[in-house]
Amino acid sequence: MIRTFTTRRAILFGGTALAASALLPLRGRAAGPAIHVLKDPNCGCCTAWIEILEQEGFDVTVEAARGATLAQYKTQNGIPVDMISCHTGEIEGYMIEGHVPVADIRRLLDERPEAVGLAVPGMPYGSPGMGPESRRDAYDVHLILPDGSTEVFTRYDAA
Repeated sequence: MIRTFTTRRAILFGGTALAASALLPLRGRAAGPAIHVLKDPNCGCCTAWIEILEQEGFDVTVEAARGATLAQYKTQNGIPVDMISCHTGEIEGYMIEGHVPVADIRRLLDERPEAVGLAVPGMPYGSPGMGPESRRDAYDVHLILPDGSTEVFTRYDAA
């Protein structure tokens, strides 16, 4: 006959392990939507946008791309020239161009319109990763349609 004894040390160790696992970052738990981002490796605003996505639970992978390679990727994936910004993401079959807010990405994934994706052309001050939202410039998030035309998806007023 085998006897097992629970010691105070075993209970303490088990309780500590359980408490520590509750504090694991989101990466250790079920991942949110996966997004793959192409960006210039030296761009700080792109990195700031990626950090916002990660803080919001997105599972982000990053690939360095420069100049012509990045531009070619954008056009090959349906981003119109007048919608181009500094980085491009791909999430669940949609393209995300530039400093698109998390709320708009989530709305896109919820509504699932027939579209190429979303774009915030240029780099408007106060958009995610581009300075404080409390001092933002007015900007629009555009829905890129399959024929290359766009329509306003969300409008952000100046703060």
